[in-house]
Amino acid sequence: MSRVAGLLLTLLALPFAVLGLVLGLGAVASLVIDLKIGAANPPAGPFVEVASGRLATIQAGPANGRPVVLLHGASANASDPMEGIGRRLAAAGYRVIAFDRPGFGWSDRIDGGEAAAPAIQARIIAEALDRMGVGPALVFGHSWAGALALALALDHPAQVSGLVLAAPVAMPMPSRMLVLPWYWRLAIKPPVAWLLSRTIGPPAAQYFLPETAKRVFLPQTETPGYPELVRASLVLRPGTLLANVQDLVGLPAALAAQGPRYGDLRVPTLVISGDADPIVRSESQAVPLAKAIPGARLVLLPGIGHMLHFVAAERVTDEIVRFASEQRREAAPLLKD
Repeated sequence: MSRVAGLLLTLLALPFAVLGLVLGLGAVASLVIDLKIGAANPPAGPFVEVASGRLATIQAGPANGRPVVLLHGASANASDPMEGIGRRLAAAGYRVIAFDRPGFGWSDRIDGGEAAAPAIQARIIAEALDRMGVGPALVFGHSWAGALALALALDHPAQVSGLVLAAPVAMPMPSRMLVLPWYWRLAIKPPVAWLLSRTIGPPAAQYFLPETAKRVFLPQTETPGYPELVRASLVLRPGTLLANVQDLVGLPAALAAQGPRYGDLRVPTLVISGDADPIVRSESQAVPLAKAIPGARLVLLPGIGHMLHFVAAERVTDEIVRFASEQRREAAPLLKD
């Protein structure tokens, strides 16, 4: 009887042993991935010290140029908007500052999981701009960072001269969009998410990264060399993987809280989106957002998808320059008075 019981206990323990082995191998692989990616993609610009940490930036253009702040979306870093439109704006004479959002690229995850809220990231970005002596600035937010740019304008209006919201995620989402399969609900639990991000998460994400990069460009084709150009592999680092999951999971509640405040905005706003975006559909986000913000101007790009700042970079840059010029003309009489 004791032999049978021992055999049963051994059989029951096997799955846990296999799981432990998988997680152990994943932890080693994740450490190697983290070190290799960090060495291959060192910081590309100066850091800004803020309370409890620092933010990484990439900067371009003349120091005395009109400031433009670029904020990247999910699964990205400062290189994404900088290489899409930032270099073009710098060539046009603007002072361009692209931030790695807290927990992304080389920026610290200041405030930990609490930083998943756009309002918290807005406070940190506002502090960084204040310490840099920059502002008010024209703020560009792509995708997830549309919510961040709006939070910056709502809570720190003195820092913002205008908003450019590109393929923005900003409107509260219907509850049916928030229902997740049971395994996702398990995976996003804080202890499980932390464990996965430091074991099997990075190797799995590395495998899917090339296909993900292609899919995000649909219906256009991926810009040649895009992953290398924007240092896309930085998102595979364990801390960034966890930050990315936290940001995505926490966004719906944040939008429900800040969405009703959009009617209070008095900052000039340009909303620009592709009408063929399969990831953030313009009819459910950009269009109603432009209606919710007093005086906002909406530009829909026919046939363009989510990565408009790459596939329609010239048009997007032209729209930003035109928008900025209009702001300056409207402000000139006030400055004379």
